[in-house]
Amino acid sequence: MSELDILGLIATGFSTSSFMPQIWRTWKTRDVSGISLSTYVILTIALALWLLYGILKGDVPLIVANTIMIVFSSVIAAMKIVFEKR
Repeated sequence: MSELDILGLIATGFSTSSFMPQIWRTWKTRDVSGISLSTYVILTIALALWLLYGILKGDVPLIVANTIMIVFSSVIAAMKIVFEKR
């Protein structure tokens, strides 16, 4: 693994962890009033395209980052759908 890949994985750690405060707050409060479902749907589609790009390039940091962020953005979107019905 190159130094550039290591830098990419460090960036992955920071960018993917940025989703955790939103996930945690939403889970604790069940308040989804400030969350835009369309934003998270568009973001998830964009991340899926970046994942495909990373796979085609064989870029490990892109693959790891986008896989994790797809899961996290999907979790937020799912909470928006589930908690909004309550």
